[in-house]
Amino acid sequence: MAAMPDLREVTVGTGAGLDTADMVLNIGPQHPSTHGVLRLRLVLDGERVVSCEPIVGYMHRGAEKLFEVRDYRQIIVLANRHDWLSAFSSELGVVLAVERLMGIEVPERAVWLRTALAELNRVLNHLMFLGSYPLEIGAITPVFYAFRERETLQTVMEEVSGGRMHYMFNRVGGLKEEVPAGWTRRARAAIGEVRRRMPDLDNLIRRNEIFLARTVGVGVLTAEQAAAYGASGPVGRASGLDLDLRRDDPYLAYGELSVPVVTRTAGDCHSRFEVLLDQVYVSLDLAQECLDRVDQLTGPVNVRLPKVVKAPEGHTYAWTENPLGINGYYLVSRGEKTPWRMKLRTASYANVQALSTLLPGCLVPDLIAILGSMFFVVGDIDK
Repeated sequence: MAAMPDLREVTVGTGAGLDTADMVLNIGPQHPSTHGVLRLRLVLDGERVVSCEPIVGYMHRGAEKLFEVRDYRQIIVLANRHDWLSAFSSELGVVLAVERLMGIEVPERAVWLRTALAELNRVLNHLMFLGSYPLEIGAITPVFYAFRERETLQTVMEEVSGGRMHYMFNRVGGLKEEVPAGWTRRARAAIGEVRRRMPDLDNLIRRNEIFLARTVGVGVLTAEQAAAYGASGPVGRASGLDLDLRRDDPYLAYGELSVPVVTRTAGDCHSRFEVLLDQVYVSLDLAQECLDRVDQLTGPVNVRLPKVVKAPEGHTYAWTENPLGINGYYLVSRGEKTPWRMKLRTASYANVQALSTLLPGCLVPDLIAILGSMFFVVGDIDK
């Protein structure tokens, strides 16, 4: 019989005079605060986090490899799904890359419709986090207000595309089809309704004493750290990174719009929440401006393509300001009907990397507040 190993009693705690030992704690991969199957391997000294290792890959679906065996019309449905809260924007990046490589000029009406729908999708994304983030730290009511506004906008998105989450409305060369008669009027009415009711959510949470106590000064990400990790979107702008591709490298119709960029400098959880909240107002205004322009335009919303779409040999890179940050699409073609390579650079992946710097030193209750404020979708990390 093998000898029994030496047993030693270890007291885990932080009291004076006690021998202490670090505890390893796994948050996830199934946990209410992780927005999906993300795992955090934490080393704790009592209630304080000593180190954090984000472990990803539990949802990995191999989207980039699947792109290589599907044609340019089929890959849109895969790209649509990695960030399920930003489906329209995700499929948009793929078609922009293919159109750039093929030299396709999209009709003006389609360009303005795409811009309007991208901004409505941005609002839907932000409203989800504006409701779920307070919920994760104990505030139940905001999620009901956020979902009320989401349903109002989901109705017009569903009417135009037929989908509630996965719209599949973009096509190489434009949009799937013309919007229904009177849709722009109904969409503007929905935007007006949401804008009118947003103060219900805003006043409830922005200056709430308990919410401020849980978020102000917690999880500070400096501008230098944000830049080093490649953080972008609301997370990067809350740290003072004044970067927004809609203004700085315009695509679609953004070059003809004045895009106010919402930034903060504190870089804490509350700043990230405020950037998200104020961005909703900006996006509602931009969507309405685009819809007004659509009503002034006539003509097709797509271009006629051959039965088999083949991109010429070469490579291109398209990037977009997705709701959660910068998404990049690197497309390599060998002149066939399928991409030789399609590489995705997603915002959530860069944002989650910063957790290894943000979490050490914080308390376990603050961990949940910090994790929720990084605004990521796990499918966007694992793709």
